[in-house]
Amino acid sequence: NPTSLVSPGPCSATMGMSFPTSAAFTASQSNSSHCEIQDGFLAVTLPVMYSLIFISGLLSNMLALWVFWCHTQRSTSITVYMRNLALSDLLLSLCLPFRVAYQNQSGPLILCTIVGAFFYLNMYVSIMFLSLISLDRYLKIIRPLRQFKIHTVPCSTLAARVVWLAYAVFTLPFFFETRGAGACADKCFHFRSKRPLGAALNLVAVATFFIHLLLFLYFYGKISAKLQKVSSGKAQQQGRRPGSRAITRTVVVLAIFSVCFAPYHAVRVPYVLAQLDVISSTQWKQALHLANELVLCISALNSCLDPVIFFFFSSSFRRAVHGTIHVTFKGNLQKKSKLRFLPGRFLYDGRESATVP
Repeated sequence: NPTSLVSPGPCSATMGMSFPTSAAFTASQSNSSHCEIQDGFLAVTLPVMYSLIFISGLLSNMLALWVFWCHTQRSTSITVYMRNLALSDLLLSLCLPFRVAYQNQSGPLILCTIVGAFFYLNMYVSIMFLSLISLDRYLKIIRPLRQFKIHTVPCSTLAARVVWLAYAVFTLPFFFETRGAGACADKCFHFRSKRPLGAALNLVAVATFFIHLLLFLYFYGKISAKLQKVSSGKAQQQGRRPGSRAITRTVVVLAIFSVCFAPYHAVRVPYVLAQLDVISSTQWKQALHLANELVLCISALNSCLDPVIFFFFSSSFRRAVHGTIHVTFKGNLQKKSKLRFLPGRFLYDGRESATVP
């Protein structure tokens, strides 16, 4: 969340851990043993979930980038945004093995810092590109007769570069953040106290996200209304609903955006208040820590759900997926067809082999 970019997120204890020397390591173990905020059942659940998300996100986004860079015949503004969205999702996926390795553990300061910053950088870049995709669709469907500059490939490419540059610059200060105090401060991705400035920036980030969400709801509400109107008019003439596919696209994008990111930002406000000790109850801090870690994992799930959007919006991506499935299925059938069994013997590629016991 700009949050992340704005301060070490929930897991962003990222930004303040030094790799312990032997004496410091003993001290950190002592601190950890007295850390009252624990991962509980998530200590086992999160590494498994992050591992599955990593594998799925890595494969699907590598496929998407291969399609968008090598097999898209004509580039459009939507293609530019999807290409950058796939890149940000791939980079986020590459952070997940480190979250698995250092979940609730101490880790080198520089590693925790880089992983934390990259995780949040790419999460918010993804949010921004999803927003640009929704704006692009809104303008093309609601104002189809007007040609906006943002629809041209040069302008959309420039917009993508501005997004990356702006969020990269915004992330830089967090590479210099020092470790906080407290028994839990040495853990790489864990609850920790936060300074007022960092907390304020986190809350600004949350507010920014909800502005994006309101714009999403407005854009897709207007898009759905227009598609329903056009669809119902044509359905009366043709006896079917030709706009149903476009409506499905609208619902899918809105659902993925809302389900993945809204819970995290809803939990973020009380979580930051707990970091400021405005909420001082240890029980509440423990509950908010668990909730925050869980919804953060759900937000990471976006990296392997965005390819669903690519599937609906890109015919090239659909062909690549169908082709991959077809080749795999056909290859398995060919292997099976080569194998024919005879009484006591079998033939492989027409050649008789040794007797089967």
